[in-house]
Amino acid sequence: MSTTTPASGADVVRSLVPARMDRLPWSTFHWRMIIALGITWILDGIEIGLASAIGDVLRHKETLELSTQVVTLSGGLYLLGEVVGALYFGRQADRLGRRKLFIVTLALYLVANALTALSFSTWFFLATRFVAGMGIGGEYAAIHSAIDELTPARYRGRVDIAIAGTYWAGAMMAAVAQMVLLDPNLIPIDIGWRISLVLGPVIGLMIWPLRKYIPESPRWQLTHGQMAEAEATVDKIEADIQAKGIVLPPVDPGHAVVIRQKGSVSYWQVLQVLFQKYLRRTILSLGLMITQSFLYNAIFFTFALILVDFYGVKQSSVFYYIFPFAFGNLLGPLLIGRFFDTIGRRKMISLTYCTSAVLLAGSGWLFYKGALDATTQTVLWCIIFFIASAAASSAYLTVSEIYPVEVRAQAISIIFAIAQSFGATAPPLFGYIISRAVNQETHEVLSRVPLALGYVGSAVIMFGGGLIAWFFGVDAEGKSLEDIAPPLSATETPHVTPDPHEITQT
Repeated sequence: MSTTTPASGADVVRSLVPARMDRLPWSTFHWRMIIALGITWILDGIEIGLASAIGDVLRHKETLELSTQVVTLSGGLYLLGEVVGALYFGRQADRLGRRKLFIVTLALYLVANALTALSFSTWFFLATRFVAGMGIGGEYAAIHSAIDELTPARYRGRVDIAIAGTYWAGAMMAAVAQMVLLDPNLIPIDIGWRISLVLGPVIGLMIWPLRKYIPESPRWQLTHGQMAEAEATVDKIEADIQAKGIVLPPVDPGHAVVIRQKGSVSYWQVLQVLFQKYLRRTILSLGLMITQSFLYNAIFFTFALILVDFYGVKQSSVFYYIFPFAFGNLLGPLLIGRFFDTIGRRKMISLTYCTSAVLLAGSGWLFYKGALDATTQTVLWCIIFFIASAAASSAYLTVSEIYPVEVRAQAISIIFAIAQSFGATAPPLFGYIISRAVNQETHEVLSRVPLALGYVGSAVIMFGGGLIAWFFGVDAEGKSLEDIAPPLSATETPHVTPDPHEITQT
């Protein structure tokens, strides 16, 4: 069924491809797509969880005998690799297509992590950690663009939020794996950490065959001169659904988008789109991404320190507290996500950000009063981050749906890179606070005030993210991506209500 026709010029076409994608019912194709592409978040959860766990192991002389500084540096290089990978591969995903990149970036991650497991020296270990980070960072930009562009508009919110939340499934898997793989009584110490680094690649290889069945985004094809390919992609998806006896509703011709073919978008033009044409949206994106990144990095990366130093939990028992914390983080996006499609983006983002902030401030007060123990502190965090996890996931949803298709992956990567830079300041800051609040020799708690103030400060920052969402938010629920942000090459788009606060020309 051809729904792309010439318009008022040889280089201008009128197409119903986006409308055809948005009117599709949920199907096996969509399940296959979210499993094949959503695995990235699970892999990152495994990576971060196991990387923090093997840090102490790698200091042993039986392993690589790394110094504490080198172990810390390896974590920083992995995060830096994510930023570099996001920026480089994000641009390539907009230039070359989503499909090529989400295959290349997964392959890069698999190879780099396998090589890390074979590390024989400090420099080799650090280099492969950086490259593995590049693979995961590049994945984020490519897969979020593809997922949003392949998912029907009415499901996009809950799908994107649930996928981002699966990071915590990876963290749970890492927590379980480290109990076995990093126990020297079960597996030799120089073998266990190497096997643990192969866990992610093994899962990635299991998913790899599914990715070859995920097509290129027809929205990307349409805006890059591949009209016939875009039609063929949608025809194939529709045929698979109809083969199961499902009758598809007709497409309203009034939902057509008119595209004039343009050349590639320069990096300068990308920056103009972000910081001129859609400045309010970029303020929104940065506000949401930076605040959630700071909160999570502050709490999660010092979780074990707080349990050990303030509550006397043995290091070997920390797992029993981290697992329920991760489970609460996983449940939040899965159970709350659908309300971002029904109640609406602006309301739900503001509500989840502000509610989690108020609860965090309350936990800070209880911590200051000495009213909590390890169990009650963890229960509180489970409740707080059940909500905060949905909030954080909605930040990724927001960034991936409010910019034009031609720059979507690059917008994700630039916002991600800036947010990571700010979020990276939280662990050393809170680590310093904890070191000043506890006598490192006797482990005596000197004062609860600094850390309590740190909690309150993080709550204020998170609450600020909620206010930004309320005043700058985009009501994107149920809307086509082309209605939210018309393609840069569009000369005519249906149902677009211009925002008076945004510049309409670039």
